[in-house]
Amino acid sequence: MAQMQFPFEIDREATRTAVEERLESARIYKQVGFIRREIQTTTSWTPRFHGNTNAISKATEDTAVHNVDMEESEHQRYEQVIRAVSRLGRIEREIIERRYLEDEVFDYQVMMDMDIREGRYYKIKSSAVYKLAFALRLEVYAPGQE
Repeated sequence: MAQMQFPFEIDREATRTAVEERLESARIYKQVGFIRREIQTTTSWTPRFHGNTNAISKATEDTAVHNVDMEESEHQRYEQVIRAVSRLGRIEREIIERRYLEDEVFDYQVMMDMDIREGRYYKIKSSAVYKLAFALRLEVYAPGQE
């Protein structure tokens, strides 16, 4: 039986970068939460003769809508990452959690803590990253494939 091939080639570097960026944003959301945008107001001591002053400014409305929408969006993206990571195998999940979702650590620190040889570590990590890319729909295809 012949091996099945994808019609398009995956850009491995861009895909890995996209997954690592999503994992980094999930780690920051987990540690800090959502940071709300503040309304920028500037007081003026000179009289301004214009329409009614009791109206809500567009800036206030835009900031409120942004805060509500972005907080929900960030929470959903975080939950999506957590669900995708939880579906990985035990060792893959542990590598991804230690490397990307907990405190900032380097690959060699995770390798040492888990007592895994370098070649095996990078093979497992690479496999986990590409599984996450497909689970999170972050795969990037190489342009110009015909």
